[in-house]
Amino acid sequence: MTPGNILGATPAMFNWSGGKDSALALWTALQTGDYEVRCLLTTLSREYARVSMHGVRENLLDRQAAAIGIPLKKAFLAEDAGMDTYNAVLRNALLEMGTEGIHTALFGDIFLEDLRAYREKNLAEAGWTAAFPLWQRPTRDLLLEFIDLGFQAVIVCVDGTRLDASFAGRLLDRSLLNDLPPDVDPCGENGEFHSFVYAGPLFREPVPFRKGEVVYRTYANAGFYFCDLIA
Repeated sequence: MTPGNILGATPAMFNWSGGKDSALALWTALQTGDYEVRCLLTTLSREYARVSMHGVRENLLDRQAAAIGIPLKKAFLAEDAGMDTYNAVLRNALLEMGTEGIHTALFGDIFLEDLRAYREKNLAEAGWTAAFPLWQRPTRDLLLEFIDLGFQAVIVCVDGTRLDASFAGRLLDRSLLNDLPPDVDPCGENGEFHSFVYAGPLFREPVPFRKGEVVYRTYANAGFYFCDLIA
């Protein structure tokens, strides 16, 4: 199943990070035929033009969306934006998409109950519903499915309290799964790491890039290692 007009399918937007869970959830949703995914929505830093928390450059995000073939919508946030600002920006984006007949949002979340409840509450207030194609599936199984389907991704951000700098820039493959400490979720669902997907069954063609330097940055009083990707 590929993006496009699907008779009887529910128009939807996908809350897109560019990472592995987003890619697998989008793929899973499209295979059902239940959703017509009309756009991807991503939040970016206004100051740095990079995907929030992932640190991926905007031009790579654009190339990724183009390779998938689904229009990309962007919401820009200041680096010091609080939750009230985030909610207001999201509400405006929902209102705009609502005029296009979209009232369903898809997410790649897997097991964080509080995050799901937060999303559902905000969406309900705007007259939207939410769906979670990967919900409560075992994360080790999900990562293996991601690999077996032929998706390819690179780790772009790691939480320095959970993983060392050597994981930044590594490919998501079976060797990575074997090397992850036992207290780190295989899909990084607790924020241990984030990724950028550059090839796989969703893509018309791979997204070319080269690895830049690995840098250490603090965010929300925590330290993270970012592997810069350059188009």
